[in-house]
Amino acid sequence: MLDPALFRDDSAAVEARLAVRGEGLADVLAEVRRLDGERRGIIPLLEEARHAKKTIGARIGKAKRAGEPVDDLMAAGRTHTETIETHEGRLAEVEQARGELLLKLPNLAHESVPVGDGEADNVEVRRHGEPPAFDFEPRSHAELGPALGIVDFERGVRLAGARFTVLTGAGARLSRALIDFMLDLHTGEHGYVEVAPPFLANPDSLVGTGQLPKFEEDLFKVGGWDLYLIPTAEVPLANLHRGEFLDGRDLPLLYTAYTPCFRSEAGSYGADVRGLIRQHQFDKVELVAYTRPDDSYAMLETLTGHAETVLQRLGLPYRTVTLCTRDMGFAAAKTYDIEVWLPGQGKYREISSCSNTEAFQARRAGIKYRPDGKGKAELVHTLNGSGLAVGRTLIAILENCQRADGSVVVPEALRPYMRGLEVIAPR
Repeated sequence: MLDPALFRDDSAAVEARLAVRGEGLADVLAEVRRLDGERRGIIPLLEEARHAKKTIGARIGKAKRAGEPVDDLMAAGRTHTETIETHEGRLAEVEQARGELLLKLPNLAHESVPVGDGEADNVEVRRHGEPPAFDFEPRSHAELGPALGIVDFERGVRLAGARFTVLTGAGARLSRALIDFMLDLHTGEHGYVEVAPPFLANPDSLVGTGQLPKFEEDLFKVGGWDLYLIPTAEVPLANLHRGEFLDGRDLPLLYTAYTPCFRSEAGSYGADVRGLIRQHQFDKVELVAYTRPDDSYAMLETLTGHAETVLQRLGLPYRTVTLCTRDMGFAAAKTYDIEVWLPGQGKYREISSCSNTEAFQARRAGIKYRPDGKGKAELVHTLNGSGLAVGRTLIAILENCQRADGSVVVPEALRPYMRGLEVIAPR
């Protein structure tokens, strides 16, 4: 959530910065400003009424001690009480309405983020590795998986519906190997603490990270419970310290977790319906960092590098791009997308998004720190990134490591997790 003070102190600049984030925000901004103006108008009236009531109270006490009549003073006191209640009630309504509108506004983009309307305006930062050169026509994972007998789309549909898939045999083992490899790398070499969080989240957690209220249609809600299936482990990890005051001497705090993720993919009907690219349920290893504000952009580079290391160890070609203002996620101030090369599609596809949300999530979730363990508390900055999306990594291995006979070479880094298996061959 944005700092409400911005709309009083620098309203024009905030409006200009939000304009590059997307359409349809002008009316929300106008209403925020109107409510903020009304709020500032109520507060002095409320303070005046409270002062008047306090003064009357003192006069009543003095009159009683002197044995003087107090009926008129008591009536005046009741009038002030009614005025206070009226102002307090309206102030609460205004603040609630303003707060609900602020929850709908995206984060402000960092000054280094390119202004743009979509994917075509993203800026490539670097590339690593060369796409493989095949002497045969490479097949997509949607063909390779079933042919190898390790990916079953039909039974996934039968068990749950469209955009659900069953992995069997070496496919299930490869998925588990990727999870273990990623967690071992991030905890053993990158310094993250592994967390095993709930796979369900309450509304406060989803408000904290920005999924609610704006993106409720993208979530799966549990019938009869005020709980949602998590769309990403970012939700529990970034809420792990919700409502807490952290000791600045302990920062940064780094967490990683494997979870399944659940998304309704509302509005994406018809997109990537074939294969594993866009599923209602998928696995992911998430990275989350809590930092001091001055350290958060250095941490963004570090966290992105940690995600890239996974692809480097697996020998998969990728590129890293900076997302433009209108392609970033709602809570992000700056985002790097890591895109892996998929021969079956002949293009790079997103496998990780690494974002600095600055204080946007911390303000919503009430997460502060005291620089030296004491003194005035400040909002932390939170960062998150996929390290990596497991299903898309599996896709990239199938497509980049395929051979002419339809077999797939297992990356060397994964073989210890695959009981030494070097090649997945057709049954």
